[in-house]
Amino acid sequence: MRNDYEYIDPDYTYTDPQTGILRNLGGISDREALTFAEAAATAKRAGELKARPIRIKDIDTLERLDHIRKSMGYPG
Repeated sequence: MRNDYEYIDPDYTYTDPQTGILRNLGGISDREALTFAEAAATAKRAGELKARPIRIKDIDTLERLDHIRKSMGYPG
């Protein structure tokens, strides 16, 4: 998957001024290293969810999860 995003951030509020990469919790400014770290974090979280799925306790929980899904652009 390609990750060739260019962000418009003239004040460098959200991006690193040297690299144009989004600021991130890891402080990573190398594009390849950030792509690797994001993929590793996603795989880790997917494994956690597989081991301990989110339990749907009631309709409110289901509606909150549905709202999150829709806000992320997933069809439904």
